[in-house]
Amino acid sequence: MIYLKSPAELARMREAGRIVAAILAELRQRVKPGITTAELDKIAEELMRRYRATSSAKGYRGPDRNMPPYPGSICTSVNEELVHGVPGPRRLEEGDIVSLDVAVVYKGWHADAAITVPVGKVSPKVLDLLDATEKALYVGIEHMRPGNRTGDVSAAIQRHVESRGYNVSREYTSHGIGRQMHEEPQIPNYGQPGRGPLLRPGMTVALEPMVSMGHWETRVLPDQWTVVMADGQFAAHFEHTVAVTPDGPVILTLP
Repeated sequence: MIYLKSPAELARMREAGRIVAAILAELRQRVKPGITTAELDKIAEELMRRYRATSSAKGYRGPDRNMPPYPGSICTSVNEELVHGVPGPRRLEEGDIVSLDVAVVYKGWHADAAITVPVGKVSPKVLDLLDATEKALYVGIEHMRPGNRTGDVSAAIQRHVESRGYNVSREYTSHGIGRQMHEEPQIPNYGQPGRGPLLRPGMTVALEPMVSMGHWETRVLPDQWTVVMADGQFAAHFEHTVAVTPDGPVILTLP
């Protein structure tokens, strides 16, 4: 079931979205060679307490109840790690990239966004990957208009990414969000126009293109959470929580 939010409910999600944006802005400034992913997680957790929000990720088990609860407050995915990277003692080095995925619940409503940040100076090819992925997010957002279908969004993201010479994730998708961290609909990063559920005002989606420099196949590390590219190539991840409104898409996770 797809839950449509009222204008008042969207305003509450916007409050959560502002908190996510503020945390990501602070984390971006803190990413430097030498910092650990655990330190970034601690910074995010302290900010959540300051804003009286809680992590949507910490303790999350997902649909598979046999998985261990997620241990971090945010996801920190480095280099070939696509998503769900677990914060720990890994120290970031010059030339790395790190995806920072922040989701909070505030007054009963979730918001979710992600950025991929270069650590110091990175190669021009890696910068191009980041640029292509971030632009794919905004291409997808532009298609989140009433009357379009989810397949229109998927196809637009895929076209843009492949035109830049990269591959979209085919195993992990965007998702609805609201009272729950994961709601319907799911929106893949690839697809055909005119397919899938109709976009209607009040729909809210955490839209998140995930893009690899190499092949799209992945594997999961023994921690049962961290998803890495099977070929070891770098990957990037950008995300916003977006509402479909009569006037077009509205990004809820902006400052």
